[in-house]
Amino acid sequence: MKNKEWLLGKSLKELEDIVIELGEKKFRAKQLSEWIYTKAALEFSDMTSLSKSFIAKLEESYQVGKMDYSDRCVSVDGTVKYIFPTIGGSPIEAVYIPDKERGTLCVSSQAGCKMGCLFCMTGRGGFHHHLSAGEILNQIRCVNSITPITNIVYMGMGEPLDNTNNVLRSIEVLTTADWGYGMSPTRITLSTIGVIKNLKRFIEESKAHLAISIHNPFGEERLKLMPVEKTHNINDIVALIKQYDFAHQRRVSFEYTMFKGYNDTDRHIEGLARLLKGLKCRVNLIRFHKIPDSNLESSTDSQMVHFRDNLTKRGIITTIRASKGEDIFAACGMLKGEVE
Repeated sequence: MKNKEWLLGKSLKELEDIVIELGEKKFRAKQLSEWIYTKAALEFSDMTSLSKSFIAKLEESYQVGKMDYSDRCVSVDGTVKYIFPTIGGSPIEAVYIPDKERGTLCVSSQAGCKMGCLFCMTGRGGFHHHLSAGEILNQIRCVNSITPITNIVYMGMGEPLDNTNNVLRSIEVLTTADWGYGMSPTRITLSTIGVIKNLKRFIEESKAHLAISIHNPFGEERLKLMPVEKTHNINDIVALIKQYDFAHQRRVSFEYTMFKGYNDTDRHIEGLARLLKGLKCRVNLIRFHKIPDSNLESSTDSQMVHFRDNLTKRGIITTIRASKGEDIFAACGMLKGEVE
């Protein structure tokens, strides 16, 4: 079963190609999609409307696709970190964050990461492999069977736009009503450092919200934190975003982790206000969560409030994101594929 291809993560068109290749009628693909996505069947034997002969054909080369979590840990604030095995072998993490009526799942798109951001635990371990669309959806399906998910954020391990094909396919499955899960794209957010070519594709092919990891408005300073600034300049990223209309329903935000004495000064407030001028957006300020062997420190609470209030005065909606799951290494920048 390990070597058989997953059907979870396939689009309706891909399922149609498969059933036709197996000598079945095209409408069988719609039946398959309903069983996999609407009825959450985990085995072909559960699909009672399919003939035994069709199921036998499917079982020769395919499986529905599932991997249960291998471990989990629970924070004092209710955040839950799930560890999942992967087809490629390297474990990944998904983090469930409860907040009153809202249940957000932070999903991974890669095992490891290539981007090497100075403040992120995931990048320290290097890149291992991409996740398939099915492996991304598996995190959601598995956790949703335990506790209701209302929102999804692609903010876990990996850079989503370094695995664009599989990420976009998973979003297509999540948001398509007639054969997929039928989730509103306004309940999905993708966070990226801004891989420019793929960012353009994401904006044009998806209606999900966008979050840009910015962390410094000045390129030469951002480069010291994020090596990708060399090839994905923040000025070019913002210029690209300004070409599109984010004024209606869809939202663009900028993630800004605050480091004491490095990016939390009045000069940075002015620089960020200039960079984002004319763009309808939101800035989310994030406390830096201390990671081993790092000299970086988080800005003080008072400095974060000062930063927030002064950006807001300049017409940019700015909030301080509440930290969740730090005690189990589940907060922003702390994921590395194992339980602490």
